[in-house]
This record gives sequence, C-alpha cells and structure tokens, in this order.
Amino acid sequence: MDERNLFGSKNIYNDCCDAVYFNAYRDGRVVGRIMGVIQKACNEKNRERRVRFGRFDSIDDQDVADALFKAVESWAVAKGMDTAHGPLGFSDLEREGLLIEGFDQPCTFEEQYNAPYYQKLIEACGYTKEVDWNESQLRVPAGYDGSIEKLGELVMKRYKLRRGPARDVSDFIDRYADGLFELLDKSYDKLYGTVPFTDAMKKQIIDAFRFIVDLRFVAVVLDENDKMVAFGVCFPGISDAVRRSGGRITPGMLLRILKAKRKPRVIDLGLVGVDPDYMSMGIGAAFAGAVMKMLREDGIEYAETNLNLEDNTAIQSLWNCFDRKVNKRRRAYVKKLV
Repeated sequence: MDERNLFGSKNIYNDCCDAVYFNAYRDGRVVGRIMGVIQKACNEKNRERRVRFGRFDSIDDQDVADALFKAVESWAVAKGMDTAHGPLGFSDLEREGLLIEGFDQPCTFEEQYNAPYYQKLIEACGYTKEVDWNESQLRVPAGYDGSIEKLGELVMKRYKLRRGPARDVSDFIDRYADGLFELLDKSYDKLYGTVPFTDAMKKQIIDAFRFIVDLRFVAVVLDENDKMVAFGVCFPGISDAVRRSGGRITPGMLLRILKAKRKPRVIDLGLVGVDPDYMSMGIGAAFAGAVMKMLREDGIEYAETNLNLEDNTAIQSLWNCFDRKVNKRRRAYVKKLV
C-alpha cells in the first residue's frame, strides 16, 4: 500500500520531484525495472544538477542493465542534469544504498535486499563509489559494569537534562513530533542525500511507524526549558515475522508481529538525532547508555543499526562502547553524464 502511494496522484513528493519509470521486456516478459528521480529540493540545497536512480531490479544480464540505465540517463540529460547517483529514493526516508557485503545477514524491516550480481551490473554501466554505509549488531560487552549508563546519567545531571515522559504512543506523538522533526532537520542537514522535511513527509513517517513504535524503546532528552536536544527511536525487530510469510499480510504474520512487539529478540535502531550544539558535551553517552539498558533489562539479544555513513565519525564512534559487529555494507554510486 505504501509503495503504491508513491506511484500516482497520492505521491507526497509530486510537488518537489520529477520522476520517470522504465520496465525492460524480453519476449513479452519483464526482465528489469528502474526509476529516475530529480529531487529538486535536494538539488537546490546542494546547488547540484543530479538525477537519482532507484528501485533498480534486473536479471543477471548486462544488456538489460545497460538499457535501463541508458533510459534514465538520457531522460535526465534532456532535463538538464549532469550527474546520476543512487540507489536512492525520493528522500532519505526510503530504502537506499546497494547491499555489497553481508548477503547472509538478515535485513531490518526498514531495509531491502538485492542479489550480489547487482554490483557488477551497476559498475559495468560506468558507476563508481560515492559513499558507503555500514550496519552493525550491538551487544552488551562481556563483563560490562554499567559504566556507560552511569556516564550518561552524569552528563544528564551536569547539563540539567531529563528524559521526556509520555503516557502512550499517541501522547508521545502529540508531545514530541514537532520537536523531533525539527531536530532531525537540524542534525541530518549535512548528511548525504537528505532533504528538508515537509508536512506530508512528517505525516507519512508517523502513519508508517505508529503501529510498531514501543515506548520501551524510545528515548527523548529535554533541556531545562523543555527543548528537545536528543532522541532515539528504536523498533522491535519484525523482519523475521514478515519474511516468513514472504511479505504477505496473513493472520500468521500479524500474530508473529504482535509477539515480536511484545517480547522482541532484536531491536532496530531507527532514528537517532542529537542537537549539534550538544555533540561535544557527551550527550551521545546518554543515548548509548539508554540502548545498553534496553539490552540488559528487556532480554534483547542485540540491537541492529540501520544505515550509518562510514564517514559520520560521531555515530561510528558512538557504537565503540558496545560489543560491535559490522555485518553489512551498502553503497551509493555516482556517474558524470555530461
């Protein structure tokens, strides 16, 4: 349902994007597809003329991949673009990056899988690495003595910070949604592929995640004036529940999701934001301590990060206090067109 809404009049990005869609056919059978997106808000912010490619799927045939990429590139050049990059969606809220390592690892619910040969097809079309993301499993270190949680509490006390309360998910959204998106815009502004949040994008996030948000795995940090300075939104891992039914909504899948929500084995680290003004004050320790506490007290086997840019030193260093295993890597490619 969410996917269908992106391909028609209900697409929330129609006002800031131009898009084109191509299918490849052989003997009357679909053998590949690709999407091209000109994200005008992102191009304006970065003063670029780029087209994004996304939703690329193909059989293992270079002729098919060549035809698909040529179609998007020709369309983009006719529109005045000079560079192509991806895989990316309309915004960074969608699945992005090509899986290049960790094919034996399960993806989180928020990510996608692709076959290993996709890398060969894309690189043969003239694309080279632009950025990589890595993903990690985080566990409580052996012999952990609670020091991270203690450090987090000291930071909270020193800067007169406190955790924001909420009665339930609806109360959490009513209290903190505006501040959360404001902080997201501020903390993600310089990251790769990000675009400013519109009201429609905010509503989409709220509608998409309302069902799986669990207040046990949410942390909001407020200053003495009740201004949000950091947040972390984690989700009970439901990818196993979805995968076992092939992605189809069945009574069994819904029961498995409810069970995973009630007593999750894994939590996914969804959205994390820290006010840049607080980055040098050790506020990350408060979030790391909160995650460590979740893992210890709720019987979680591990936390799974989603995509972290490899050159985002702040987030990469934050995970070093955990028993960390980098288990997947994704890549965004780039190609000059003119």
